[in-house]
Amino acid sequence: MKKIAALILTGVMAFSLAACGGSSASTAAPAESTAAPAESTAAPAESTPAESTPAETAPAASGMKVGFIYLHDENSTYDNNFITGAKAACEKLGVEYVGKTNIPESNECYEAAADLADAGCSIVFADSFGHESFMVQAAEEFPEVEFCHATGTTAHTVGLDNFHNAFAEIYNGRYLAGVAAGMKLNEMIANGEITEDQAKMGYVGAYTYAEVISGYTSFYLGAKSVCPSVTMEVQFTGSWYDETLEKEAAEVLLKNGCVLISQHADSMGAPTACENAGVPNVSYNGSTQAACPNTFIVSSRINWEPYFEYIIGCVMNGEAIDNDWTGTIETDSVLLTEINEAVAAEGTAEKIEEVKAGLMDGSIHAFDTSLFTVNGEELTSYMADVDTDAAYEADTEVIADGYFHESEYRSAPYFDVRIDGITTLNEKY
Repeated sequence: MKKIAALILTGVMAFSLAACGGSSASTAAPAESTAAPAESTAAPAESTPAESTPAETAPAASGMKVGFIYLHDENSTYDNNFITGAKAACEKLGVEYVGKTNIPESNECYEAAADLADAGCSIVFADSFGHESFMVQAAEEFPEVEFCHATGTTAHTVGLDNFHNAFAEIYNGRYLAGVAAGMKLNEMIANGEITEDQAKMGYVGAYTYAEVISGYTSFYLGAKSVCPSVTMEVQFTGSWYDETLEKEAAEVLLKNGCVLISQHADSMGAPTACENAGVPNVSYNGSTQAACPNTFIVSSRINWEPYFEYIIGCVMNGEAIDNDWTGTIETDSVLLTEINEAVAAEGTAEKIEEVKAGLMDGSIHAFDTSLFTVNGEELTSYMADVDTDAAYEADTEVIADGYFHESEYRSAPYFDVRIDGITTLNEKY
Protein backbone atom coordinates (compact mmCIF):
# COMPACT_ATOMS: atom_id res chain seq x y z
CA MET A 1 0.00 0.00 0.00
CA LYS A 2 1.06 3.59 -0.61
CA LYS A 3 0.87 4.32 3.10
CA ILE A 4 3.54 1.76 3.93
CA ALA A 5 5.86 3.02 1.22
CA ALA A 6 5.33 6.58 2.36
CA LEU A 7 6.12 5.71 5.95
CA ILE A 8 9.39 4.09 4.89
CA LEU A 9 10.30 7.11 2.76
CA THR A 10 9.27 9.86 5.14
CA GLY A 11 9.48 8.45 8.67
CA VAL A 12 7.78 10.15 11.54
CA MET A 13 7.24 13.89 11.30
CA ALA A 14 7.74 16.26 14.19
CA PHE A 15 4.81 16.97 16.47
CA SER A 16 3.33 20.28 15.35
CA LEU A 17 1.67 23.14 17.20
CA ALA A 18 -1.90 22.58 18.33
CA ALA A 19 -4.76 24.44 16.68
CA CYS A 20 -8.31 25.08 17.25
CA GLY A 21 -9.20 21.91 18.99
CA GLY A 22 -6.43 20.88 21.32
CA SER A 23 -4.17 17.88 21.53
CA SER A 24 -4.51 14.42 23.00
CA ALA A 25 -2.35 11.33 22.79
CA SER A 26 -4.03 8.30 21.27
CA THR A 27 -3.62 5.45 18.85
CA ALA A 28 -5.70 5.23 15.70
CA ALA A 29 -7.87 2.15 15.39
CA PRO A 30 -8.74 0.25 12.19
CA ALA A 31 -11.86 1.26 10.31
CA GLU A 32 -15.17 -0.42 10.83
CA SER A 33 -18.53 0.31 9.24
CA THR A 34 -21.38 1.60 11.36
CA ALA A 35 -24.59 3.48 10.66
CA ALA A 36 -24.16 7.23 11.03
CA PRO A 37 -26.19 8.61 13.94
CA ALA A 38 -28.71 11.36 13.38
CA GLU A 39 -27.49 14.93 13.63
CA SER A 40 -27.99 16.41 17.08
CA THR A 41 -28.07 20.01 18.25
CA ALA A 42 -27.90 19.17 21.94
CA ALA A 43 -24.93 20.44 23.93
CA PRO A 44 -22.15 17.84 24.17
CA ALA A 45 -21.85 16.00 27.44
CA GLU A 46 -19.02 16.91 29.79
CA SER A 47 -16.18 14.45 29.38
CA THR A 48 -12.52 14.04 28.63
CA PRO A 49 -11.73 13.21 24.97
CA ALA A 50 -11.58 9.45 24.44
CA GLU A 51 -8.86 7.39 22.85
CA SER A 52 -8.81 7.26 19.06
CA THR A 53 -11.93 5.55 17.79
CA PRO A 54 -12.61 3.46 14.67
CA ALA A 55 -13.76 5.19 11.52
CA GLU A 56 -17.48 5.63 11.20
CA THR A 57 -19.09 5.30 7.80
CA ALA A 58 -22.49 6.02 6.31
CA PRO A 59 -23.64 4.58 2.95
CA ALA A 60 -23.63 6.65 -0.23
CA ALA A 61 -25.91 6.92 -3.24
CA SER A 62 -23.21 8.16 -5.63
CA GLY A 63 -20.40 5.74 -4.76
CA MET A 64 -18.14 8.68 -3.83
CA LYS A 65 -16.41 8.61 -0.45
CA VAL A 66 -15.33 11.58 1.65
CA GLY A 67 -13.08 11.15 4.68
CA PHE A 68 -12.95 13.36 7.76
CA ILE A 69 -10.29 13.54 10.47
CA TYR A 70 -11.18 15.08 13.82
CA LEU A 71 -8.91 15.99 16.70
CA HIS A 72 -11.46 14.94 19.30
CA ASP A 73 -15.02 13.61 19.10
CA GLU A 74 -18.61 14.72 19.76
CA ASN A 75 -17.75 15.68 23.34
CA SER A 76 -15.72 18.62 22.03
CA THR A 77 -17.95 21.49 20.90
CA TYR A 78 -15.33 22.34 18.28
CA ASP A 79 -15.17 18.88 16.71
CA ASN A 80 -18.88 18.23 17.11
CA ASN A 81 -19.55 21.31 14.99
CA PHE A 82 -17.48 19.81 12.16
CA ILE A 83 -19.00 16.34 12.59
CA THR A 84 -22.53 17.70 12.35
CA GLY A 85 -21.75 19.70 9.19
CA ALA A 86 -19.88 16.85 7.53
CA LYS A 87 -22.65 14.31 8.04
CA ALA A 88 -25.30 16.75 6.84
CA ALA A 89 -23.38 17.63 3.67
CA CYS A 90 -22.63 14.00 2.81
CA GLU A 91 -26.23 12.95 3.35
CA LYS A 92 -27.53 15.86 1.28
CA LEU A 93 -25.23 15.10 -1.67
CA GLY A 94 -25.49 11.31 -1.46
CA VAL A 95 -21.82 10.55 -0.80
CA GLU A 96 -20.32 8.13 1.69
CA TYR A 97 -19.19 9.69 4.96
CA VAL A 98 -16.10 8.18 6.62
CA GLY A 99 -15.04 9.77 9.91
CA LYS A 100 -12.03 9.22 12.17
CA THR A 101 -12.17 10.80 15.63
CA ASN A 102 -9.53 11.46 18.29
CA ILE A 103 -6.67 11.78 15.81
CA PRO A 104 -3.85 13.78 17.43
CA GLU A 105 -1.63 16.36 15.79
CA SER A 106 1.14 13.88 15.08
CA ASN A 107 2.12 11.35 12.44
CA GLU A 108 -1.13 9.56 13.31
CA CYS A 109 -2.85 12.25 11.27
CA TYR A 110 -0.78 11.29 8.22
CA GLU A 111 -1.57 7.62 8.84
CA ALA A 112 -5.30 8.38 9.12
CA ALA A 113 -5.21 10.48 5.94
CA ALA A 114 -3.35 7.75 4.07
CA ASP A 115 -5.81 5.13 5.32
CA LEU A 116 -8.71 7.20 4.03
CA ALA A 117 -7.00 7.74 0.67
CA ASP A 118 -6.24 4.00 0.37
CA ALA A 119 -9.88 3.30 1.23
CA GLY A 120 -10.98 5.21 -1.87
CA CYS A 121 -11.90 8.61 -0.46
CA SER A 122 -11.86 11.30 -3.13
CA ILE A 123 -11.55 14.04 -0.48
CA VAL A 124 -9.87 13.94 2.93
CA PHE A 125 -10.52 16.77 5.39
CA ALA A 126 -8.85 17.48 8.75
CA ASP A 127 -10.14 19.95 11.32
CA SER A 128 -7.20 21.17 13.44
CA PHE A 129 -4.31 23.53 12.77
CA GLY A 130 -1.72 21.04 14.01
CA HIS A 131 -2.88 18.49 11.45
CA GLU A 132 -1.69 20.66 8.58
CA SER A 133 1.88 19.44 8.00
CA PHE A 134 0.71 15.83 8.05
CA MET A 135 -2.06 16.58 5.58
CA VAL A 136 0.51 18.21 3.29
CA GLN A 137 2.60 15.03 3.55
CA ALA A 138 -0.40 12.92 2.54
CA ALA A 139 -1.27 15.30 -0.32
CA GLU A 140 2.23 14.83 -1.71
CA GLU A 141 1.83 11.03 -1.59
CA PHE A 142 -1.69 10.91 -3.06
CA PRO A 143 -1.92 13.51 -5.84
CA GLU A 144 -5.19 12.06 -7.10
CA VAL A 145 -6.96 12.83 -3.79
CA GLU A 146 -8.06 16.31 -2.65
CA PHE A 147 -6.85 17.18 0.86
CA CYS A 148 -8.65 20.01 2.66
CA HIS A 149 -7.81 21.52 6.03
CA ALA A 150 -9.39 23.96 8.46
CA THR A 151 -7.59 26.90 10.07
CA GLY A 152 -4.29 26.35 8.23
CA THR A 153 -2.08 28.86 6.45
CA THR A 154 0.17 27.09 3.94
CA ALA A 155 -2.04 26.24 0.96
CA HIS A 156 -0.86 29.48 -0.69
CA THR A 157 2.77 28.48 -0.48
CA VAL A 158 3.23 24.69 -0.62
CA GLY A 159 2.66 24.49 -4.37
CA LEU A 160 0.26 21.52 -4.33
CA ASP A 161 -2.84 21.59 -6.51
CA ASN A 162 -4.56 19.08 -4.23
CA PHE A 163 -4.05 20.79 -0.87
CA HIS A 164 -6.48 23.46 0.33
CA ASN A 165 -7.15 25.62 3.42
CA ALA A 166 -10.49 26.95 4.62
CA PHE A 167 -11.87 29.14 7.38
CA ALA A 168 -14.65 31.70 7.83
CA GLU A 169 -15.16 35.28 8.98
CA ILE A 170 -16.09 34.07 12.45
CA TYR A 171 -14.92 37.38 13.89
CA ASN A 172 -18.20 38.79 12.59
CA GLY A 173 -20.09 36.08 14.48
CA ARG A 174 -18.07 36.88 17.59
CA TYR A 175 -18.89 40.56 17.12
CA LEU A 176 -22.61 39.79 16.96
CA ALA A 177 -22.35 37.59 20.06
CA GLY A 178 -20.57 40.51 21.73
CA VAL A 179 -23.52 42.75 20.91
CA ALA A 180 -25.74 40.29 22.80
CA ALA A 181 -23.30 40.41 25.72
CA GLY A 182 -23.30 44.21 25.72
CA MET A 183 -27.08 44.28 25.71
CA LYS A 184 -27.07 42.02 28.77
CA LEU A 185 -24.59 44.29 30.56
CA ASN A 186 -26.81 47.29 29.82
CA GLU A 187 -29.78 45.44 31.31
CA MET A 188 -27.77 44.59 34.43
CA ILE A 189 -26.77 48.25 34.78
CA ALA A 190 -30.36 49.43 34.30
CA ASN A 191 -31.60 46.95 36.89
CA GLY A 192 -29.05 48.11 39.44
CA GLU A 193 -27.24 44.75 39.51
CA ILE A 194 -23.95 46.41 38.55
CA THR A 195 -22.69 49.93 37.95
CA GLU A 196 -21.29 51.12 34.63
CA ASP A 197 -17.72 50.75 35.87
CA GLN A 198 -18.46 47.16 36.94
CA ALA A 199 -19.32 46.10 33.38
CA LYS A 200 -16.36 43.75 33.19
CA MET A 201 -16.45 40.63 31.02
CA GLY A 202 -14.21 37.58 31.30
CA TYR A 203 -12.94 35.45 28.44
CA VAL A 204 -11.41 31.96 28.60
CA GLY A 205 -8.90 31.66 25.75
CA ALA A 206 -6.89 28.62 24.77
CA TYR A 207 -3.70 30.17 23.38
CA THR A 208 -2.24 33.57 22.48
CA TYR A 209 -2.67 32.78 18.78
CA ALA A 210 -4.08 35.28 16.30
CA GLU A 211 -7.23 33.21 15.95
CA VAL A 212 -7.99 33.59 19.66
CA ILE A 213 -6.95 37.27 19.81
CA SER A 214 -9.08 38.06 16.75
CA GLY A 215 -12.03 36.30 18.33
CA TYR A 216 -11.90 37.85 21.77
CA THR A 217 -11.19 41.32 20.37
CA SER A 218 -14.15 41.27 17.99
CA PHE A 219 -16.35 39.94 20.82
CA TYR A 220 -15.22 42.79 23.05
CA LEU A 221 -15.76 45.41 20.33
CA GLY A 222 -19.26 44.07 19.70
CA ALA A 223 -20.07 44.49 23.38
CA LYS A 224 -18.44 47.93 23.46
CA SER A 225 -20.56 49.08 20.51
CA VAL A 226 -23.63 48.99 22.78
CA CYS A 227 -22.05 49.24 26.26
CA PRO A 228 -19.25 51.86 26.05
CA SER A 229 -17.99 51.32 29.62
CA VAL A 230 -17.24 47.61 29.17
CA THR A 231 -13.81 46.16 29.91
CA MET A 232 -12.60 42.59 29.55
CA GLU A 233 -10.09 40.24 31.15
CA VAL A 234 -8.73 37.18 29.32
CA GLN A 235 -7.43 34.06 31.06
CA PHE A 236 -5.45 31.61 28.87
CA THR A 237 -5.38 27.88 29.55
CA GLY A 238 -2.72 26.53 27.19
CA SER A 239 -5.11 23.89 25.86
CA TRP A 240 -7.93 23.78 23.35
CA TYR A 241 -9.80 21.16 25.35
CA ASP A 242 -9.32 20.80 29.09
CA GLU A 243 -12.53 20.91 31.06
CA THR A 244 -10.82 21.32 34.42
CA LEU A 245 -8.54 24.14 33.28
CA GLU A 246 -11.36 25.95 31.49
CA LYS A 247 -13.62 25.74 34.52
CA GLU A 248 -10.81 26.94 36.79
CA ALA A 249 -10.05 29.83 34.41
CA ALA A 250 -13.69 30.91 34.46
CA GLU A 251 -13.71 30.72 38.25
CA VAL A 252 -10.61 32.96 38.41
CA LEU A 253 -12.34 35.48 36.16
CA LEU A 254 -15.46 35.41 38.33
CA LYS A 255 -13.35 36.02 41.46
CA ASN A 256 -11.75 38.96 39.64
CA GLY A 257 -15.12 40.64 39.27
CA CYS A 258 -16.20 39.55 35.80
CA VAL A 259 -19.98 39.60 35.50
CA LEU A 260 -20.29 37.81 32.14
CA ILE A 261 -18.06 35.12 30.61
CA SER A 262 -17.33 33.98 27.06
CA GLN A 263 -14.72 31.61 25.67
CA HIS A 264 -12.55 30.28 22.87
CA ALA A 265 -12.07 26.80 24.26
CA ASP A 266 -13.87 23.59 23.49
CA SER A 267 -15.30 22.04 26.65
CA MET A 268 -18.24 22.73 28.92
CA GLY A 269 -15.90 23.91 31.69
CA ALA A 270 -16.57 27.65 31.47
CA PRO A 271 -20.33 27.39 30.82
CA THR A 272 -20.66 25.02 33.78
CA ALA A 273 -18.79 27.45 36.04
CA CYS A 274 -21.16 30.21 34.92
CA GLU A 275 -24.25 28.10 35.52
CA ASN A 276 -23.02 27.19 38.99
CA ALA A 277 -22.37 30.85 39.79
CA GLY A 278 -25.49 32.22 38.11
CA VAL A 279 -23.43 34.42 35.78
CA PRO A 280 -24.46 35.05 32.14
CA ASN A 281 -22.46 33.15 29.53
CA VAL A 282 -21.87 33.44 25.78
CA SER A 283 -20.52 30.13 24.51
CA TYR A 284 -18.92 29.07 21.23
CA ASN A 285 -19.54 26.44 18.54
CA GLY A 286 -23.02 25.53 19.68
CA SER A 287 -25.80 26.11 22.16
CA THR A 288 -25.21 25.14 25.78
CA GLN A 289 -28.77 26.01 26.75
CA ALA A 290 -29.74 22.43 27.61
CA ALA A 291 -26.96 22.19 30.20
CA CYS A 292 -27.01 25.86 31.25
CA PRO A 293 -30.60 27.08 30.92
CA ASN A 294 -30.25 29.86 33.48
CA THR A 295 -27.11 31.54 32.13
CA PHE A 296 -26.67 30.78 28.41
CA ILE A 297 -27.41 33.75 26.15
CA VAL A 298 -26.22 32.84 22.63
CA SER A 299 -23.34 31.19 20.77
CA SER A 300 -21.56 31.94 17.52
CA ARG A 301 -20.18 29.22 15.29
CA ILE A 302 -18.78 28.47 11.87
CA ASN A 303 -21.25 26.46 9.83
CA TRP A 304 -19.02 24.05 7.87
CA GLU A 305 -21.80 22.46 5.83
CA PRO A 306 -21.56 25.04 2.98
CA TYR A 307 -17.83 24.40 2.61
CA PHE A 308 -18.26 20.64 2.62
CA GLU A 309 -20.99 20.90 0.00
CA TYR A 310 -18.72 23.16 -2.05
CA ILE A 311 -15.69 20.81 -2.09
CA ILE A 312 -17.84 17.74 -2.76
CA GLY A 313 -19.56 19.56 -5.62
CA CYS A 314 -16.22 20.60 -7.08
CA VAL A 315 -14.98 17.01 -7.18
CA MET A 316 -18.28 15.73 -8.57
CA ASN A 317 -18.17 18.33 -11.34
CA GLY A 318 -14.45 18.11 -12.08
CA GLU A 319 -13.86 21.68 -10.92
CA ALA A 320 -10.87 23.07 -9.02
CA ILE A 321 -11.21 23.71 -5.28
CA ASP A 322 -10.08 27.14 -4.08
CA ASN A 323 -6.73 26.79 -2.38
CA ASP A 324 -7.84 29.21 0.38
CA TRP A 325 -11.60 29.53 0.94
CA THR A 326 -13.25 32.00 3.31
CA GLY A 327 -16.85 31.56 4.42
CA THR A 328 -18.99 34.61 5.22
CA ILE A 329 -22.35 35.57 6.65
CA GLU A 330 -23.59 35.65 3.05
CA THR A 331 -22.51 32.04 2.42
CA ASP A 332 -24.35 31.00 5.59
CA SER A 333 -20.99 30.03 7.09
CA VAL A 334 -21.15 32.38 10.10
CA LEU A 335 -24.11 31.72 12.36
CA LEU A 336 -25.54 32.42 15.78
CA THR A 337 -27.60 29.89 17.67
CA GLU A 338 -31.08 30.72 18.79
CA ILE A 339 -31.09 33.30 21.56
CA ASN A 340 -32.10 32.13 25.01
CA GLU A 341 -34.84 34.68 25.59
CA ALA A 342 -35.09 33.68 29.26
CA VAL A 343 -31.59 35.12 29.86
CA ALA A 344 -30.90 37.58 27.03
CA ALA A 345 -31.82 41.22 27.42
CA GLU A 346 -35.03 42.45 25.86
CA GLY A 347 -34.49 43.59 22.28
CA THR A 348 -31.36 41.50 21.74
CA ALA A 349 -32.67 39.65 18.68
CA GLU A 350 -33.71 42.87 16.97
CA LYS A 351 -30.39 44.57 17.71
CA ILE A 352 -28.43 41.61 16.37
CA GLU A 353 -30.40 41.68 13.12
CA GLU A 354 -29.73 45.40 12.80
CA VAL A 355 -25.97 44.97 13.30
CA LYS A 356 -25.87 41.91 11.07
CA ALA A 357 -27.38 43.94 8.24
CA GLY A 358 -24.69 46.57 8.78
CA LEU A 359 -21.91 44.00 8.63
CA MET A 360 -23.34 42.64 5.40
CA ASP A 361 -23.78 45.98 3.65
CA GLY A 362 -20.40 47.29 4.82
CA SER A 363 -21.70 50.13 6.98
CA ILE A 364 -20.28 48.36 10.05
CA HIS A 365 -16.83 46.77 10.35
CA ALA A 366 -15.89 44.68 13.36
CA PHE A 367 -12.37 46.12 13.42
CA ASP A 368 -13.21 49.76 12.69
CA THR A 369 -9.99 51.47 13.79
CA SER A 370 -11.80 54.65 14.84
CA LEU A 371 -13.54 52.70 17.61
CA PHE A 372 -10.55 51.32 19.50
CA THR A 373 -7.07 52.42 20.49
CA VAL A 374 -3.69 50.79 21.04
CA ASN A 375 -1.67 52.40 23.82
CA GLY A 376 -4.02 55.35 23.65
CA GLU A 377 -3.67 55.96 19.93
CA GLU A 378 -5.68 55.04 16.86
CA LEU A 379 -4.13 52.27 14.79
CA THR A 380 -3.50 53.66 11.30
CA SER A 381 -1.15 51.03 9.87
CA TYR A 382 -0.49 47.36 10.48
CA MET A 383 1.81 45.09 8.51
CA ALA A 384 0.59 41.51 8.84
CA ASP A 385 2.44 38.30 8.04
CA VAL A 386 -0.14 36.69 5.77
CA ASP A 387 2.09 34.60 3.42
CA THR A 388 -0.33 34.76 0.53
CA ASP A 389 1.84 33.21 -2.16
CA ALA A 390 5.09 31.42 -2.79
CA ALA A 391 6.73 34.68 -3.86
CA TYR A 392 6.09 36.20 -0.44
CA GLU A 393 8.65 38.88 0.30
CA ALA A 394 7.25 41.22 2.96
CA ASP A 395 4.41 41.78 5.40
CA THR A 396 1.16 43.15 3.98
CA GLU A 397 -0.61 46.38 4.95
CA VAL A 398 -4.02 45.27 6.23
CA ILE A 399 -5.53 48.57 7.37
CA ALA A 400 -7.35 50.50 4.69
CA ASP A 401 -10.58 52.50 4.43
CA GLY A 402 -10.63 52.88 8.20
CA TYR A 403 -10.63 49.25 9.29
CA PHE A 404 -8.47 46.17 9.72
CA HIS A 405 -9.14 43.79 6.82
CA GLU A 406 -9.28 40.47 8.66
CA SER A 407 -9.54 37.19 6.70
CA GLU A 408 -9.32 38.96 3.33
CA TYR A 409 -5.69 38.19 2.48
CA ARG A 410 -5.96 34.62 3.73
CA SER A 411 -8.77 32.69 5.36
CA ALA A 412 -7.02 32.01 8.70
CA PRO A 413 -7.12 34.95 11.13
CA TYR A 414 -4.11 37.25 11.44
CA PHE A 415 -5.48 39.98 13.73
CA ASP A 416 -3.12 39.80 16.73
CA VAL A 417 -3.29 43.39 17.95
CA ARG A 418 -3.57 44.04 21.71
CA ILE A 419 -6.09 46.86 22.11
CA ASP A 420 -6.92 49.07 25.08
CA GLY A 421 -9.75 47.91 27.36
CA ILE A 422 -8.66 44.27 27.38
CA THR A 423 -6.23 42.88 29.94
CA THR A 424 -4.70 39.42 29.64
CA LEU A 425 -3.55 36.90 32.25
CA ASN A 426 -1.28 33.87 31.97
CA GLU A 427 0.46 35.09 28.82
CA LYS A 428 2.91 32.14 28.82
CA TYR A 429 0.73 30.26 26.33
